Amino acid sequence: PARSKPSRREEELPGLADGTGRIDTTRLAAYLGQHIEGLGAPLTLDSISGGHSNPTFFLAVGGEPARHVLCKQPAGSILPSAHAIDREYRIMKALAETAVPVPRMLHYCDDASVIGTPFYVMERVEGRVFHDPGLPGLSPAERAAMFDAMNDVLARLHSVDFRKLGLEDYGRHGDFFARQIARWSKQHALSRFGDGEEIDRLARWLGDNIPDDDAVAIIHGDYRLGNLMFHPSRPDVVAVLDWELSTLGHPLSDLGYNLLCWIQKRSEYDGLGDRDIAALGIPAMADYASRYLARRGLEGPLDPFYIAFAFFRLAVIFAGIVQRAAEGGANGSQDDLTKRLIGAFARHGLAIAGV
Repeated sequence: PARSKPSRREEELPGLADGTGRIDTTRLAAYLGQHIEGLGAPLTLDSISGGHSNPTFFLAVGGEPARHVLCKQPAGSILPSAHAIDREYRIMKALAETAVPVPRMLHYCDDASVIGTPFYVMERVEGRVFHDPGLPGLSPAERAAMFDAMNDVLARLHSVDFRKLGLEDYGRHGDFFARQIARWSKQHALSRFGDGEEIDRLARWLGDNIPDDDAVAIIHGDYRLGNLMFHPSRPDVVAVLDWELSTLGHPLSDLGYNLLCWIQKRSEYDGLGDRDIAALGIPAMADYASRYLARRGLEGPLDPFYIAFAFFRLAVIFAGIVQRAAEGGANGSQDDLTKRLIGAFARHGLAIAGV
């Protein structure tokens, strides 16, 4: 899956830098030649930009166009549950049997001696990735069709029978929001920014207003337009990308997160909240949510809890980013933006909650 043009190309042998380590392309070619037909020396890796938390590369052989993608863990020490590329590989491999579009998984390697960390290889999918939900350069009709396709794929994902796919152990069942609120509240206590009072208030409201419904489905965890790949010329989703945060959980947590861009402002990571979405051809948030619920056979309207929870989670995540940056001595305008967004996300959540 391509997000943009490769950020750099390094054909230096025997290795290629991934930012935190080196890939021995000679050793990699010898290994892949034994496991994937058509892959071998001479091998070229092109780093793919676009915000991957796991180093990701186009993989080509003998100067031919890249037909494969390699994704690996970062080098160095990582938290036990972080960068779980084995889970990414497992979920996409399983979903290949469903109506959810994913890249074709080819091989997973847990032998860190090959390139320094575990990795997997998948087929490259040709298509377009849009990080701005305003979809610049497209017609209103194209935007409407793409948002409907995003909606349809999310409903399809949540309709998958994870038990039939052998994924019953892919996450815990039940009490999803109680566990999540406790988890993120604990994280907030460890990475408080400012007085954190707005996040505290939002957490209390969420804890007091958890819906009775305790549905369980495969959830993506980061379902947004920028993690979808569309057909090169049609408004069809050809691949859902970045499954690192996927698990079993409440499906409406995905929908709530998917809806955040309707509320966020353009200065808050290209949100739609201060744009004329009707002129753009983008559906109103309530209409989009209703369409999803109809596809799932659920009654509406959507409880605002799910959107408020998504903002709470996002505010805590950004507080953690600020904390890690401070510990690393980082500073600058991007840091200032992140700090401003913590309060903005908490206030959006409180507004949605009506408190």
